[in-house]
Amino acid sequence: MNISQFSALTGLSPHTLRYYEKIGLLASVSRNQSGHRNYSKRDQEWVAFITRLKETGMPLNQIMEYAKLREQGIETADQRKDLLEQHSDNLQKRIASELDHLEALKKKIDYYNQLI
Repeated sequence: MNISQFSALTGLSPHTLRYYEKIGLLASVSRNQSGHRNYSKRDQEWVAFITRLKETGMPLNQIMEYAKLREQGIETADQRKDLLEQHSDNLQKRIASELDHLEALKKKIDYYNQLI
């Protein structure tokens, strides 16, 4: 599929997709005979994973590190797993912190409900 179709499918702008290609996150996008990008199902799955990592707070430099390891093949599986485990630990800590904040807000709301 072309960049417009892929953009609509992934929710990422063509500019973002070109940027990801430029920095190496989308390293293997094929091109048709006229030189236009031709995105595949595999590209779609990879972009969905990149988006998930971003939405869960993984910094772009770590996503790029993961992508470089991914391009090297199965021999980097342990390193990629370690990166994801570290990110998972960080995410769990952040979620716990957010839940603490939410509980404090609920207590304050309860206080105001009792006042009113």
